[in-house]
Amino acid sequence: MKKEITIYNDVKANVTPGMTGLYFEDINYAADGVLYGEMIENREFEFLKVSGKKGDYYAEHDGLYGWNCCELGEMKIVTGSPVAEENPHYLRFTAKEAGAGFTNKAYDGVFLKKGASAILSFYGRNVGRFDKVTAAFLCDGQVKCETEIVLQKQEPKALCPWIKYSVKMTATEDIKKALPMIMLPAAGVMEFDFVSLIPEDAVEGIFRKDLFELLKGIQPGFIRFPGGCIIEGNTLYNRYRFKDTLKPLENRKANFNRWAVHGNDWDPADGSSHETSIYNRYNQTYGIGYYEYFLLCEKLGAKPLPVLNVGLACQYQSYELVEIEDPRFNEYVQDALDLIAFANEPATGKWGQVRASLGHPEPFNLEMVGIGNEQWETDKVRFFERYKIFEKTIHETYPAIKLIGSAGPDITSEKYTMAWDFLRSNSKDRDDFVYAVDEHYYVRPQWLLDHVNFYDNYDRKIKVFAGEYAAHPEGSGTFNNYKANTLEGALAEAAFLTGVERNADVVVLASYAPLFARINYTQWSPDMIWFDAENAYGTPSYYVQLMYSRYTGSEVLDTKGQHEALYSDGIYYNPTRDAKTGKYYVKVVNTREEEVTLCLKDEAGNAKKASEIVILGGKEKTAFNSIENMDNVKVSSCTEVGEEIKLAPNSFNVIVF
Repeated sequence: MKKEITIYNDVKANVTPGMTGLYFEDINYAADGVLYGEMIENREFEFLKVSGKKGDYYAEHDGLYGWNCCELGEMKIVTGSPVAEENPHYLRFTAKEAGAGFTNKAYDGVFLKKGASAILSFYGRNVGRFDKVTAAFLCDGQVKCETEIVLQKQEPKALCPWIKYSVKMTATEDIKKALPMIMLPAAGVMEFDFVSLIPEDAVEGIFRKDLFELLKGIQPGFIRFPGGCIIEGNTLYNRYRFKDTLKPLENRKANFNRWAVHGNDWDPADGSSHETSIYNRYNQTYGIGYYEYFLLCEKLGAKPLPVLNVGLACQYQSYELVEIEDPRFNEYVQDALDLIAFANEPATGKWGQVRASLGHPEPFNLEMVGIGNEQWETDKVRFFERYKIFEKTIHETYPAIKLIGSAGPDITSEKYTMAWDFLRSNSKDRDDFVYAVDEHYYVRPQWLLDHVNFYDNYDRKIKVFAGEYAAHPEGSGTFNNYKANTLEGALAEAAFLTGVERNADVVVLASYAPLFARINYTQWSPDMIWFDAENAYGTPSYYVQLMYSRYTGSEVLDTKGQHEALYSDGIYYNPTRDAKTGKYYVKVVNTREEEVTLCLKDEAGNAKKASEIVILGGKEKTAFNSIENMDNVKVSSCTEVGEEIKLAPNSFNVIVF
């Protein structure tokens, strides 16, 4: 098949700089044990086991989850003299003879390449008056990489304070599925708290390096954080309290994760029960808190987009809320003001001082804030009234802050229609009532192909944030289903995004969701990036995001309706131009099972010769990436391009000239 596209120079719209961004939520173990480099699981002995259903949740303390000791030792979780009152429990370990120790499961075990190092730290109360302890890795029953930690000497009858110890552990060989281990030199007792193991190469001592590099590769324009349903909580008690995450690590109160109850009654084929499920021990240490999210944005060159709780627990999972008339509602509104102050105040201000104390005296220059997650209006919830209060209060103090509203959980129901009616009616005589409306859609690939023109007829006054979207092929949504990230889904997303980009005067922000998935710890599929303790890889959907972010001009060129004629042939495209460099980027998706020959021409009918073509796909639509074959579907490029451009079957292409 041969096709011809004329590239016109008429500008249809301007592209918002940084339009393609990232959406981060702590789902699929995306924070602790993932982006957060911490390898110890339940480091503060505060883990909770969560149970329940909508309107009835409860949590039991399970402080020994993830920890085990040898036969010659005894572990007890105690309290009484904690390192931090916010996390009152700690480990009292009794060795019955020299060499007795305890281990941590560290999710699926620690991986370190030969020569790589990790920093082990812990707080210790040396009640047994030992001279030293030994740290090591337990690999298949063998003790490796033993490292001595000398303890501070204390007077025999003196009070034993908590003292922080730290040591670098270097792998003398490749370490795989290893259990971090601490051993006592003799019989006796010692107490431990905040046992931590962070890779030495973690970015800023926080972010796992390979995952950070994958995010950096996208060159995201913004990051929306910390979610998602996470900010709401199953109950308001376990909602995401941003101020708690601005404290020193030891004082950040541990919390159970809202996703701990997702699939809690799941009964997989192997017989695992609700009681033994890892998911109901899904917790949050807040090692990545709001400060770290702001720092991540800065390191990636992305604008921060924090989302705020509006006094509602998750509408899907809970009935709980704070009434607008309740004095406690003012706390939520004040949190919004304090968050903006934390991000933007000079270091001399109240919240600027807090930011400076964490190591960042310069402001983060926050421009946008999300009001609620995917809330929708009901007689009981009264979300629209809540939004009005937040909008009025924020803009009275910070008139330049752009507010992100919510269209609800979908784009097909009455919730969506009601939200848009509310926002449009309140924006008739105002430009600042809402900057952009957050829309979410998880749909079949064919829906995306059928709705490439979805935004063509939107009102141009209020902008759109395509905040959560993904193609869900048949069979998606199951636990740990990395095979759901197919080339078919990625091509549908790429095709839909040609329409999003073509309507860049309406859609100003767009982000795929979810971002991360830890293999064997995943409750939601598909996801953009999959990984285990050793490896991480981008899915076909990851490369679509990368190509849209890296190869986007500043101006959308008018297609004069040509794009409509190509849809019936399974070809979707959109051209942009960089006004500064003069480069053209023509994105073309070929969903056909056959090669297509494409010729680009200018308005005078002259053939345009491309300088480069960037290609994703060219395989069967069911193709996917995996730990075993991380590059099965990947991006390639070619600079030897003739006037006739060959589009591989099932491919997404960016043609540069």
